[in-house]
Amino acid sequence: MGTRWSQIETITRRLDSERGKPFPRADRRVAMLYPSPYRAGMSSLGYQWISHLLAEAGFGVERAFLPDDVAVWRKSKRPLITYETETPLGNFEIIGVSLAYELELAGLIQCLELAGIPPLRRDRGPHHPQILLGGPLTFSNPRTAFSFADAVLLGEADDVVVPAVEAFFDGDRKAWLDQIEKLPGGVVPERSPGAFGWGASLPVIAKASDRTLPAVSRILAPEAELSDMLLIEGERGCHRQCTFCVMRRSTNGGMRLVTPEHLLSLVPDEALRVGLVGAAISDHPKLVELLEEIVGGGRGVGISSLRADRIARKPRIASLLRKGGYSTLTVASDAASQRLRRQIAKGTVERHLVACAEIARAEKYRVLKIYMMVGVPGETDEDIDELIDFTKSLSAIHPVALGIAPFCPKVNTPLDHAPFAGISTVNSRLKRLQRGLKGKADVRPTSAKWAWVEYKLAVGGPETGEAVLEAVRAGGRFSDYKRVLSAIPDPRSVTMSVSA
Repeated sequence: MGTRWSQIETITRRLDSERGKPFPRADRRVAMLYPSPYRAGMSSLGYQWISHLLAEAGFGVERAFLPDDVAVWRKSKRPLITYETETPLGNFEIIGVSLAYELELAGLIQCLELAGIPPLRRDRGPHHPQILLGGPLTFSNPRTAFSFADAVLLGEADDVVVPAVEAFFDGDRKAWLDQIEKLPGGVVPERSPGAFGWGASLPVIAKASDRTLPAVSRILAPEAELSDMLLIEGERGCHRQCTFCVMRRSTNGGMRLVTPEHLLSLVPDEALRVGLVGAAISDHPKLVELLEEIVGGGRGVGISSLRADRIARKPRIASLLRKGGYSTLTVASDAASQRLRRQIAKGTVERHLVACAEIARAEKYRVLKIYMMVGVPGETDEDIDELIDFTKSLSAIHPVALGIAPFCPKVNTPLDHAPFAGISTVNSRLKRLQRGLKGKADVRPTSAKWAWVEYKLAVGGPETGEAVLEAVRAGGRFSDYKRVLSAIPDPRSVTMSVSA
C-alpha cells in the first residue's frame, strides 16, 4: 500500500508543480505515452507539441511515462496509469507513442507490459488499445518498432496526427488503417509483412506546413530535466550537410526559420526560462537579437545546440548565454582530427574551437564542453593523438571537458552503410585518450557496449525489435542484449552479398 501511495504522491506533486495549460477532459480520450521517465518526457518539445495539437483539436489527452523505477512499479502490482486521471493505460482505445531513439524501445516494451498490454501486435486482440507510433526515430529507421505498432506516422506529424486520430474514432479498425495509409508518412506494418527489411523503401516522411510552426511547449515542469523551461522552436531542420546526421540539409527541405517577432509573441509572462530548440538554432541569422530580447527581459535562456564556428564568428551569443544563466559553453567537434572532420563534412576547424576556449575564458564560463565521436570511419590512433595534443592546447586556455559518444551509423545518412568500430576498438581509443589527457582535461565517455546495442537497433528490422523484447524479459542486461542481437546478422551485409 505504501508503494502505491508513494507513486500517486509523486504524480500529484508533479501535477501541482506544473504551470501552463492543463489538458482538458473530453469523451474521445487519447493516451500519450513517452517511453522514458517523466523528467525526459516533459523536456521533449515534440512530445509536448503533439499532445498540445491533439488537445486543441478536442481530444482528451492524458500523459503516461515510463516509471522512474520500473522494478518498484512492477512490484506494486499496479497497472501503469495516466497522470491526468490515474486511468490504467490499458483502458484506452488508442495510445500515441513518441519514440525518440533506439534504446527507448526497451522502455516502450516495459510500459506496455506494465499496462497489461501484450507488446507484440500479433498477440493483441480486439479489446486491446491500438498503438500509433511516431517521434524522431521515424526520420531514420523505425523498422525495429514495427512489430509493436498498429500504425506509424513517419517524419513531422504536426499536420497528420489530428487526422490520424480523428479517423480512429470515426470508423472501424480497417477503415482507420485505410486512412493511415493515405496520410503522408503513414505506414501500416501488418499489411506489408516482410516488406520493411533493409533496402526496402518506406513512404516519404511527412513534412509540416509552415503554418504549424513553431512548436511550443504547453506546460512548464519544474521536475523536468530542462526544469521549468518553456521550449520553443527558433527554426526547424538544418542547412548543413554533416554526413552522419539524419537532420542534414536534404531532410524535409532543410532549415525553416521562425521570425524573432513571432517567436517572442508566443512566450507567456510566466515563462522565466526560455529554451530555443532547433537542429541548427545557432545558425539563425537573428539569434543575437532574439537572445538580447529574452535576456534583456530578465529571463534565463537555453539553446539546444551550438556550432563552434558560429560562436567564433558571433561571440555575443556566448556573452548573452552567460547572462542568461549558462555556466558551461557547449559546442561540438564530432571527430578527433581535422582530417576526419573534413571527411564527415563538419564545418568546424581548430581555430573555431580555439576561439571558443578564449571566449569561454573571457566570459568566465566554468568549462568548455566539446562533444566528440570516437570510432568514426577511417579513424586511427594518430587521429586520437591529434585530439590529445589539441585538447591540451585548449586546456591551457580554459578548462575543457570532452563528452564522447561512439559513432553509430544511422539510416538515411550518407554513412548508413559505415561499420561500427567495435567495442574493443572504441574502448582502446577511449583508454588512449584518457591516459593522454589525465590531469589536463575531463573525459566523459558513454558506454561502448550500449553504443553497440544502439548500432544493432539502428540498422535492424522487425526481427531486431523482437529480439529486444527477449532481452528485456531476460533482465535487460547488456549480456542479454548481446546474446540475442549477436544472433542476428547485419542486414546491410546480407543485402550487399545478395546484390553482388
